[in-house]
Amino acid sequence: MTDMVLNIVLGLLTSAIGAGTGWAVQFGRRRRRLDRLRTFFGMPGGSDCLLVINRHVSSTHGQSVHRNDVGALMELAVLVNSCGARPEIISHDQSHEGLGEKAEFCLGGPNSNERTAAHLLWRLPGVSFQYTPGTWGSITVGDQEYHGEPTSKTSPGWSYALLARLDPGDGRRPTFLIGGQAAIGNLAAVRYLVRRQRELMRRHGARGNFVLMLRVINPARYGPDEVELVADVTAAATTPAPAATSQSPAALAP
Repeated sequence: MTDMVLNIVLGLLTSAIGAGTGWAVQFGRRRRRLDRLRTFFGMPGGSDCLLVINRHVSSTHGQSVHRNDVGALMELAVLVNSCGARPEIISHDQSHEGLGEKAEFCLGGPNSNERTAAHLLWRLPGVSFQYTPGTWGSITVGDQEYHGEPTSKTSPGWSYALLARLDPGDGRRPTFLIGGQAAIGNLAAVRYLVRRQRELMRRHGARGNFVLMLRVINPARYGPDEVELVADVTAAATTPAPAATSQSPAALAP
């Protein structure tokens, strides 16, 4: 009887040790995964993160925000919270901070976000947005132009969005630029970033720069959920256009 009790106790102890070891391994993996995510997004626990919100281009009120951009902002706030950081929401025309002091998510194209326009001019000189009333417009990167197309009887239609990670280096924190041709493209790009974060880390590294062109398929019917990667346009986006290359810094000064 004593041997039986001893065997039971030893079995329970072995199971407890095994469960404890398994829990410790899983905890360590989760911790390392969280640390990698915090590095990738530039958000250590307890840090602040800028969420720069754009304006609703079709509204007559300067402080209006499109509902899809509100949705994107909410999903970004959840992401920031999951990293243990604090979101700081600020309007695009009220932000005067430099780059790298805080992680930053800048939402919207240059037509709706003044800070996006500044980021493009300095960090992505090979990118330009063209807006045409009544159409999706286009995004040009280098010598490649990406035209949006409305849904019709013969075409599912699509819209494009630019997603970029810009790391200033020297241990400073990155800026994520999210510029869609329309608000639905902004939300789609945010969802792509959140859902593919591990894939993006594996492909570009925890501190790597990238500029991706995304296509939102049939946003009129599928909303922001059907998104595909069209091209990695990092090289073309970071190369100044030929006209800009020939200008000296003095010529660019106001």
